[in-house]
Amino acid sequence: MNATGRRRVRIAVSILLLCLACLVLVAAGAVFYVVGSYGQGLPDVSTLAIIEPTSPTLIVARDGTKLARLYNKFDVYVPITDIPVVMREAVIATEDERFYSHHGIDLRGIARAALANYQHEQITQGASTITQQLARRLFLSDRRTMTRKIQEALLAIEIERDYSKDEILERYLNLVYFGAGAYGVQAASHAYFGTDVSKLTLPQASLLAGLIAAPSLYSPYNDMSAAKERQRHVLDRMVEGGYITASQADAAAAATVKLSGAPDNGIASYRYPYFTTYVIAQLVKQFGYERIFRGGLTVYTTLSPTLQDIAQKAVTAGVAAGRAEGYGMHQGALVAEDPRSGEILAMVGGIGFSRKSQFNRAWQARRQPGSSFKGFVYSAAVDKGIPVSTIYQDAPVTYPAGDGSDYKPLDDDHRYLGAITLRRAFELSRNIVAVRLANDIGIGTVIDYAHNMGITEDLEPDLSLALGTAVVSPLDMVSGYSTIADGGIYTPPQAIRDITDPYGQVIVDNRYPLRKPVLSPGTAFIMTTMMEGVIAEGTGYPNAIIGRPAAGKTGTTSDFRDAWFVGFVPQLAAAVWVGNDDYSRMYESYGGNVPARTWAAFMKSALAKTPAQGFGSMPPDVVAVRICGDNRRAPPGVRGVSEYFLNGTAPLAYCVPHRPAPKPSIGVPGGVALPFGPLATPAAGDDANAAAQPSPTQSPVPDATAAPDAAQPTPAST
Repeated sequence: MNATGRRRVRIAVSILLLCLACLVLVAAGAVFYVVGSYGQGLPDVSTLAIIEPTSPTLIVARDGTKLARLYNKFDVYVPITDIPVVMREAVIATEDERFYSHHGIDLRGIARAALANYQHEQITQGASTITQQLARRLFLSDRRTMTRKIQEALLAIEIERDYSKDEILERYLNLVYFGAGAYGVQAASHAYFGTDVSKLTLPQASLLAGLIAAPSLYSPYNDMSAAKERQRHVLDRMVEGGYITASQADAAAAATVKLSGAPDNGIASYRYPYFTTYVIAQLVKQFGYERIFRGGLTVYTTLSPTLQDIAQKAVTAGVAAGRAEGYGMHQGALVAEDPRSGEILAMVGGIGFSRKSQFNRAWQARRQPGSSFKGFVYSAAVDKGIPVSTIYQDAPVTYPAGDGSDYKPLDDDHRYLGAITLRRAFELSRNIVAVRLANDIGIGTVIDYAHNMGITEDLEPDLSLALGTAVVSPLDMVSGYSTIADGGIYTPPQAIRDITDPYGQVIVDNRYPLRKPVLSPGTAFIMTTMMEGVIAEGTGYPNAIIGRPAAGKTGTTSDFRDAWFVGFVPQLAAAVWVGNDDYSRMYESYGGNVPARTWAAFMKSALAKTPAQGFGSMPPDVVAVRICGDNRRAPPGVRGVSEYFLNGTAPLAYCVPHRPAPKPSIGVPGGVALPFGPLATPAAGDDANAAAQPSPTQSPVPDATAAPDAAQPTPAST
């Protein structure tokens, strides 16, 4: 090579070196930028050396009564020397095969995971090392963001610099979640096998190690086949890592793993477990399981132990009496709340809570409300301006059903009362009128009002919804009726008043809940007067009479599978349900019998020391007008009855004295005879229906429905 060639080579090498130097500087700058940008404000990893004892969470009632102390008695920190080698190897092989060779992050593992995810076109493998997982668990959130991943890597490198591998593994195994409420390997050993961690075998250790990736998905309590499949994966990884032989893996996979049974975490010791377990469910939803069972919180609840005792006694006695009377019911539920604050004062989810029967029918059950749902239908109609004096026809009607057939609502008595006011139809719980009304205002309107008033379940836009064919919980029902009781203001039901942390700082304060007006005050007032009529001379008479102003509504479903009574006084609302868990039918159990009696028994005892209180004066958006038998305004000197109207909806035309009432007119489509305006068509007077409308001293028309006819696709319900 001549001099010119050598010079060109030197220049090329110099340029290459310069480029490499630039790349190094750029990389160093990038690293410096990342460390500078994302490393600021990172937590001090020296706290990893501090082993803090866990603190139980205390749940108390509104009077200070202790309801529960939440903790895991096996949540004990164990040193690495007490954890069997087979358990350590199973976790390392599954979660971080190069744990003892990397320095916090595993570049090979990242490349392998990226390739696997690319080949499957989705995320199938992760690349976080045990150290990274520990850093995330102790110091960071679980949100999958680039910032968190960078901070996680930086923390892992720092942890590896300050702590030995065994120290890191020890802390990881004592903190990782294994499902079944078990944090740490000691708690997991007891939760799944009822044994100390030091006694774990290969089959047990491999099953536990497989849980870490997805505790609920691979839990043997939820799906044993999935747990065994995951266990096989762990064993194969242990074979690949040289920890065990293939024959040992096969033997462990074939071994039967005996479970100790899911722990109850001290449920047997809970005071008022129906309410307490509901509170725990709300806490876990908001804070997560670990914070609740390890965080040392104090939870102040809304429960009144006095009312809870009364409620449990009323439900137990009511169901027992109903069964003795031959109604064929075996379960019941009651939820009571203060309608002014939404605070749940009592919650009874059944006639007995035990380890074998912990189902809480007060909020976990989804049952058809029957005619108790009509409270939402009529509330929507009144709020939309339909007077309750409007005459509807209780007569046969047919609507097209969604499947091409016809829907023909019926009443239990197979009678038709003809022209009837909405007020009287509500008091007697007439099905056909409710369906006509829902059709007139639109079923979508009914759904919107029900949701705004407190129903949280999805509701299908079907006319049968007016008769309560959807499913709801007693908690939803008492919440919805509390909206009426509180003048049209919806307040979300609350079981927790406030929560303090271990240092006494308030971290949750529900004492001033968000209150949302969803009905006009006048609508709530008129609906309350109608529900007073249900008790005084309708389907709730006489069993729901409690000796003070009260309002309520009965509900009975087709084939008598569910029976309800929902009602209130100004300061207390309660919903009662009775039925059977297997949906078997009862024998003619109407909402007006056992549920109404149970509700009345609870309310009488709960309010025994509380002075009677009326529902208040008429709000400014309501006017009282005397009307005649033909549903027009009564002139001076003419006998009439008083009715309430929202402003602008009262009749304008006056009735004519001594004028014979004409035959009833159906009027506008849907069965409405408009009672207001100078062109209103006169309707049948009260006397025309006197024989069909019971007085408070007569037996009311039953609040229920006939068994569905084969030709009718949707059963009627009252």
